[in-house]
Amino acid sequence: MKILVSGATGFVGKPLVDALWLQGHTVVASGQEDLPGFPEDVYYFRASDIDGATNWSEALSDMDAVVHLAARTHITNERPDKALSLYRKINVEGTRRLAEQAVEAGVKRFIFVSSIKVNGEGRDKPYTESDPPAPEDAYGQSKYEAEQMLGKMAETYGLEVVILRPPLLYGPCVKGNLASLKCAIEMGLPLPLGGISNKRSMLYVGSLIDVILLCLDRELLGKNLFLVGDGQDLSTPDLVRHMAKAMGKKARLFPFPQSVLKLLARLAGREGMADRLLGNLTIDPSHIRKCLGWTPQTSIEEGMKKSFVTEDQAATS
Repeated sequence: MKILVSGATGFVGKPLVDALWLQGHTVVASGQEDLPGFPEDVYYFRASDIDGATNWSEALSDMDAVVHLAARTHITNERPDKALSLYRKINVEGTRRLAEQAVEAGVKRFIFVSSIKVNGEGRDKPYTESDPPAPEDAYGQSKYEAEQMLGKMAETYGLEVVILRPPLLYGPCVKGNLASLKCAIEMGLPLPLGGISNKRSMLYVGSLIDVILLCLDRELLGKNLFLVGDGQDLSTPDLVRHMAKAMGKKARLFPFPQSVLKLLARLAGREGMADRLLGNLTIDPSHIRKCLGWTPQTSIEEGMKKSFVTEDQAATS
């Protein structure tokens, strides 16, 4: 199969390209870097800007499928009145342009990696595919609008669209809040998270890649939507313990009033981070298991070991 992967130099894209290449697929990898370091027979298409004017025709020639990973992700300290237009430029109009040119090129299948943030920022009950979307920020809204647009293209042109909504992803070279937690654990810092009793769904990046490979292989017509998770929800203290164990460190947790943590986060402009550390956000992955027969091949424990090994551990292994 001939497959275009956008966002190929990112956290998911790099290992996905390697996995596709190892399976013998012809891969066109698209990214913004000059020297991505892919195998010699992986064609690299540099897309410095992704918006409604990007010309993908060269990269889409003779392609069977597209895996669209490229997106504008979370940017802090943005003015809310400008954020949505910036997200729409890449996540909606950029996706529209790629999908339209994919249809013109005769591409049959379009896999779009969206986000659980289309469903919302969390609640006590697990999210399912049948829940009405309720995005609460510009990123989630832009992903939802892109999903709607792709759904219409599936109906109009017969494009086979697969939409994947993962929760928090973890894996080697992870960034964001998990990278900050890893640094704190490695330094042996005491963390005031011991009294939190929330639940969060997560997904190992290798498991997401397994799902993408499965969606490329299976016969799927029209629009398909899957919420994807490891199936083992963790509290924030349990997450820290798993990470610490994988790193060969001790989890130094102590209880602290959540109301004070929220207040301190608000004063520091980190309310979003506090919500993710303190709140619930779980998914019900039964639909993808029923439709595709997929179950994660990597356990939480194995995923943590692959994701959070320290430099000292790597040097002695």
